[in-house]
Amino acid sequence: MQGYLHLQNGQSFEGDVSSTWKKDVQGEIVFFTGMTGYQEVLTDPSYKGQVVVFTYPLIGNYGINDKDSESKEIQVGGVVMFHCATTTAHHEASISLSDYLNSHQVPFITGVDTREVTKAIRMDGTRQAVVSDKKEVNFLNPTTGQIYQTENNDIEEFGEGSVHIGLIDFGWKKSILTSFLNRGIKVTVVPFSKAHQLHDLSLDGLVLSNGPGDPKDAQKHLSDIRGLLESLPSFGICMGHQIIALAYGADTHKLSFGHRGANHPVKDALTGKVFMSSQNHNYVVDEESLLATPLAKRFFNVNDDSVEGLEHTQKPILSVQFHPEAHPGPQDAEWLFEHFISLVTNKKGEEVHV
Repeated sequence: MQGYLHLQNGQSFEGDVSSTWKKDVQGEIVFFTGMTGYQEVLTDPSYKGQVVVFTYPLIGNYGINDKDSESKEIQVGGVVMFHCATTTAHHEASISLSDYLNSHQVPFITGVDTREVTKAIRMDGTRQAVVSDKKEVNFLNPTTGQIYQTENNDIEEFGEGSVHIGLIDFGWKKSILTSFLNRGIKVTVVPFSKAHQLHDLSLDGLVLSNGPGDPKDAQKHLSDIRGLLESLPSFGICMGHQIIALAYGADTHKLSFGHRGANHPVKDALTGKVFMSSQNHNYVVDEESLLATPLAKRFFNVNDDSVEGLEHTQKPILSVQFHPEAHPGPQDAEWLFEHFISLVTNKKGEEVHV
């Protein structure tokens, strides 16, 4: 059956749909350049409601398994591919990608020239798009001022260990939690709306998670978060990085088409080393706005010089725009977990000896 991808600027792309869905889906259209990792992308809360274009032509070859999802459900609004695998032979696969999307009533379209769609996004920037089985559609005004609504509004504890960190949930990925649990760290996850309750816990460190949307939508929570940052070794990832910058008075702005993929080169200004990173974000920190803050640029993007990470000049506070947990993507930046844990344990050791 014929399907269509309609862009808000009037462009349309034809493709095929193998099943019907209950209604058309509208969302911000973005593209992901990785050859693998589609399951992690589909379930990553940072992609909440977006229409994702996979630029690699063959998607779904190894199917969907029971362990690689980053959350409990599919987060994307729609999917655009050149080819979607309908079968799989991988020994860990439990369902094909096409059946997985159909079973969750997620609209997807295949047979689309994803190269041309990507060129359109790069030329004019991200914009609203509709995946439909109709030749003509009406666009709705996109919802604004809404940051991620957490799946669970309760405080949850995971793992055991002598080091205890709090994870502020802006739309956290399972692999971030797993990265700490695998290192013997006890983690308490708290929705961003309840960040103030972390003051009542005996924490050794603080992590601010990734998440979708504009970091400025969390403006009313910045005071509580700043108080926590002042008292605990802290680590921000993706949106968490942007929230830390805003909490200290810096500014953020939206990129034309964002950074999404598993091969973005990042340089460490301290060591001069370059490594590959996994990224998924629309917003970045304005470098000039850092001048009036106690934050300094630690990492930057080799391709466009954008800020990729910060360090506090006096406190054990670190943030990165990319994903050191590397799901999907290269593991070049996983050392940052050990680095942050060392900041936490050093601070804890100082307090014990006082």
